[in-house]
Amino acid sequence: MDNFFFDFDNTLANSSNVAVLATQRAYTAKGLVAPTREAIVSYMGVPIEVSFAKMATVSLGDAALEDLFTEFRQQYQRAETTGITLFDGMAATIAELNRRGKRLYVVSSKNSVPLQRNLDQVGLGQSFAAISGSDMVAHYKPAPDGVRNLLQRFDLDANHSVMIGDAKYDIRMGHNAGVATAGAMWGAADSAAVKAEKPTYLLDTPAELLNL
Repeated sequence: MDNFFFDFDNTLANSSNVAVLATQRAYTAKGLVAPTREAIVSYMGVPIEVSFAKMATVSLGDAALEDLFTEFRQQYQRAETTGITLFDGMAATIAELNRRGKRLYVVSSKNSVPLQRNLDQVGLGQSFAAISGSDMVAHYKPAPDGVRNLLQRFDLDANHSVMIGDAKYDIRMGHNAGVATAGAMWGAADSAAVKAEKPTYLLDTPAELLNL
């Protein structure tokens, strides 16, 4: 493989606790019933623009949802300073892939601003050729937009490209984009759901990326 597309949350870095805490605090701050940890984790990989309405116990209009999104982003920025950490071996793996001349990208359901901020925070801010956040695509995961846009922008060969992610949405996006897929089992909350998507590779550690 020459081109590596990474999800961020629970693929590059462990961020589940931050997402759960920020989500629950945002709902509570807006007088809503806070979703369970299980519900929040099950939607990780899906943008908040899609998941938040589904996790609410009451119907929310556009204005109420926008307020909830804003509150979540504020809560996330407060919580992220101490709660996001790289998985063991990830930094060394990314450095080695770059040393080998591979092209590395991040395709996330996060907005591009916090995505870049989180990459900077964990020391990977300069490790990727480009990023694709939820604000940079017309259609969210599992639509192929994030990967396809980068394939076209950088004139990359899909036959030598792989999408790496911890959730079924990442694997579906890779399939839809016509690239190989790798299940990042080190961060998968629902390993059975990832395996059910039949990814090209199932990886137990970041170091196994060096064999692709």
